[in-house]
Amino acid sequence: MRLSPTSRLILPVLLAVAVVTGKTWARDTGSVDTGGAAQPPSMSARSAGDDPTQDHAPVRLNDDGPQVIAGPAGSSASSASESQGPAAEAPLVIELPEDESVEDITAADSDIRKDKPATDNNGEPQGEVADREASPDRVIPEVRPAQARPFRLLSGEVLPGTTARLGWSPGIQISGLSQPTPVLVVNGSLPGPTLCMTGAVHGDELNGIEIIRRVIYDLDPGELSGTVVGVPIVNLQGFQQGSRYLADRRDLNRYFPGSEDGSLAHRIAHSLFEQVILNCDMLVDIHTGSLKRTNLPQLRADMDNPGVAELTRGFDSMAVVHSSGGPGMLRTAATEAGVPTVTMEVGESMRIQQEQIKAGVNSLVSLMEKQGMTTRLFQWGDPEPVYYQSHWVRADQGGILFSDVELGAYVTEGTILGTVSDPITNEQSHIRADADGRVIGMAVDQVVMAGFAAYHLGSRAETEEQAE
Repeated sequence: MRLSPTSRLILPVLLAVAVVTGKTWARDTGSVDTGGAAQPPSMSARSAGDDPTQDHAPVRLNDDGPQVIAGPAGSSASSASESQGPAAEAPLVIELPEDESVEDITAADSDIRKDKPATDNNGEPQGEVADREASPDRVIPEVRPAQARPFRLLSGEVLPGTTARLGWSPGIQISGLSQPTPVLVVNGSLPGPTLCMTGAVHGDELNGIEIIRRVIYDLDPGELSGTVVGVPIVNLQGFQQGSRYLADRRDLNRYFPGSEDGSLAHRIAHSLFEQVILNCDMLVDIHTGSLKRTNLPQLRADMDNPGVAELTRGFDSMAVVHSSGGPGMLRTAATEAGVPTVTMEVGESMRIQQEQIKAGVNSLVSLMEKQGMTTRLFQWGDPEPVYYQSHWVRADQGGILFSDVELGAYVTEGTILGTVSDPITNEQSHIRADADGRVIGMAVDQVVMAGFAAYHLGSRAETEEQAE
């Protein structure tokens, strides 16, 4: 036998009332011997709206709910009420069935319960609960980011997330006086491409040295994807002497990829190429203008090579001058060996120029962002044009050159670029632009001779045929 939901809810309260009031009712009817002891006053089980004079009968709980089982009847109850007053009222008595107690009413039988999962008409779980019950526990594998590997260079090993300063020695000096060339390496904690930078292939070109220093020491290996290698001073002998050339008066940038048994320049070029350059995925060779000439920050690149052309798109605010390059140049040899390479030209030799250095650093930072090596929020500027044609405008007489235009100026055909004055006869000769274009390089004011290359003009191709 089970109770109805309503009975189960009120049962604990009514039971407490029954225990107290039952004794009072028994005493008043004479069924309990109190032994003369004082008893508590009788309590009437009624709601706030009941009539105090209304009679009550005991109630038994059956399967069909509470039922009246016994009590004063008719006039007897009425006369008792009149003679004894409200204190003699018959209390409400609740009796539990013999097979059920208070402990039998559990939370599972209560109508107040937590939400149950959705089930179908047959009582089967549905949705996510059914999926969980139908399949065993699944183990989801942990996805970890790829880890970089140690970078091996010059018989050394640079661990991921670290920096190192290695030494490159071409083996051409007296052993007891050998001085290795510093090679700076930043190996990122995440995998990625290897970017190499070389400076001072010509020993008197200083801007590239400072550009590489700023780029290298501004990198955080913990946030870098890939590896950055910098050789700030390739031509250490020329740098120490303030000279463009090697000790044998040769231009190192005309002897790549070099050879093991050739001239001094051949041997240095071969050593650098085999030990450093071939370990790169891309190369930026940084230069300046030659003696007493300055260059607008620009890239020299073979735009006919798809890999090189794609590389140039990563440089922000940097004009591009198409040039296939000459034999012996580091840019030409590296590109032919499968390492896309560009030459960066910034400023003039024997000087440290802040604006040109900032432009070079900015473009290299943008390149690393473009290559996915860094995740810095980079503000890209307006794209610079590609100059597929360029030529030098030369002086027609000797004298002192005074320029009338600034580096980077746009000029039209016939524009006076500068004037050469004869210091003895005071004769003056104007140098005029022979075509529309932009001044991408120029000589600084100095003494010049007839035929001297004074202004470098770059012109954009108007059609695809001109570009080709």
